[in-house]
Amino acid sequence: MSYVRCQRCGRPACAQCQRPAAVGVQCVDCVAEQAAATPTPRTSFGGAVREGRPVVTWSLIGVCVVVFLLQYLLPGLTYQFGYAPVLTASEPWRMITSGFLHSPGLLLHILFNMYALWALGQTLEPALGRARFLAVYGLALIGGGVGVLWLSDPLVLVVGASGAIFGLFGALFVIQRRIGADTKGLLIVLAINAALGFFYTSISWQAHLGGLLTGALAAVPLVWAPRGPRRARVHWLGLAGVLVLLVALTLLRLALAPGLA
Repeated sequence: MSYVRCQRCGRPACAQCQRPAAVGVQCVDCVAEQAAATPTPRTSFGGAVREGRPVVTWSLIGVCVVVFLLQYLLPGLTYQFGYAPVLTASEPWRMITSGFLHSPGLLLHILFNMYALWALGQTLEPALGRARFLAVYGLALIGGGVGVLWLSDPLVLVVGASGAIFGLFGALFVIQRRIGADTKGLLIVLAINAALGFFYTSISWQAHLGGLLTGALAAVPLVWAPRGPRRARVHWLGLAGVLVLLVALTLLRLALAPGLA
């Protein structure tokens, strides 16, 4: 029988259920209730504050690296999951799967993309929060596919995470503009990468453009939503609106180009 009572509720607490408090001890029920009532720390843009490494960023890198290795072991994987506009109507999921593939014969392709993802993720994931960061990345990935659908050769197969990564560049630009930071350096990086897409035919500037515009658009509700209890709702409604727009653009393109349907 325990003779120690919780300083908060006054109920007896056994040795296993006692938790040190500022004064005396508390029972596990009171500690849990107090923790649930404590507001979760939030970043400036509404994301939950997390300590440690950016988990989502490292997970995305890990998936891309594993898939890249599988492309060597299974040569047909690239063609089974890569994206070409002509496959949109029959296999629209390729817009997403192609973003985790890279050119098997070009190691620099995945190295550059993963370095850029790591660098951008170090800044954006802590600022936006894990869920919002992943949402922006996913939307930009789809947006890159939509850019390819509208602007690229229908028969050309496209792979790579660069569309999604350009979306992160777009989101970072919107954030820097919102907080009044200098964007000259970022614009120079974007200009150089955009120019490479026109000089090297193996680089899909269409995916870069689609991802960039989508990432910037997705960041708008995240950084401009008014503070308050409804801010999270505005965030997710805004992101859902971007997804609806991408779906609408895809359907419109298929309707305008019967050969793709």
